[in-house]
Amino acid sequence: MTPVAFGTLALLLAGPIPAWLAASRWPQRAPRAALVLWQAVAIAAVFSAFSCGLAIASRVLLPGPDGRPTQDVHAQIATLGWPMWVFCVSVFALTLLVGARLSYSAVRLAVSLRARRARHRMLVDLLTSDRRIPEHAEDDLRLLAAEERFAYCLPGLRHRLVLSHGTVDSLAPSELEAVISHERAHLRARHDLILEAFTAIYEAFPRFVRSAAALTSVRMLVEMLADDHARSVVGAAPVARALIALADTAAPAGAIAAGGEFTLDRVHRLCAPEPSPWISVPAYLAASVVLVFPTIALAVPWLEELSRLLR
Repeated sequence: MTPVAFGTLALLLAGPIPAWLAASRWPQRAPRAALVLWQAVAIAAVFSAFSCGLAIASRVLLPGPDGRPTQDVHAQIATLGWPMWVFCVSVFALTLLVGARLSYSAVRLAVSLRARRARHRMLVDLLTSDRRIPEHAEDDLRLLAAEERFAYCLPGLRHRLVLSHGTVDSLAPSELEAVISHERAHLRARHDLILEAFTAIYEAFPRFVRSAAALTSVRMLVEMLADDHARSVVGAAPVARALIALADTAAPAGAIAAGGEFTLDRVHRLCAPEPSPWISVPAYLAASVVLVFPTIALAVPWLEELSRLLR
């Protein structure tokens, strides 16, 4: 029953639960807790899917006629029969293929993102104007002589916070402070790593089975977390005005912009009363259950039985 349990859990964590989370409104009231829950669901889904495949494949190690694990192919076929043996081996090969594809997707995305950011950082450093913001003399802040408005950050060890002259000139001091605080929240919390992980999972699966619900929701939640930090610095009104002013901007590939996506939802959220912190408690509890249950209830008994069989 272990493969059935793992398979059922993987299907639930990859289908109905993400769909429910993406359609719910409560994550906008508790973005940090919702982000933790999204990460727990993603980890548990991948863990359950791989465990299902390995549990099915481990059936080839069932005791043979002498009571020992069947390691000889002919003995395995004699014990399981051709159909079951082919099925177990095929599932094992598919599990290895999915693992290899996921690893390749993660490495390829990490390499390409860092190379793109390095090139962009070099261009930003070359094009930086001599103008400075008196209140912000940080070494990583760059101003570009452009009239259009944009504000974004390039994450990484040598991160950059990039603003245009148009943004600095068109925003009030409190709104500019909100934008800078927003971007620094992204850099400090390394939201790029969370987005990178969900992007790798999304790109690892074929188009006909993958869903963008998790990636889209996580992108919105990290923006709301940065909004919360900016609100704690300057208040809700300047943050909302800054988001509206930058609503039509977009970030270059590999960067994270203050404006652009989900502006309407983010402004409505800032205008609403701050929710009670207790709304986060059920989400944290659910994340704990999602992570602990597959490990304690399913994986540990299966691993103990497999270890006993091999001994």
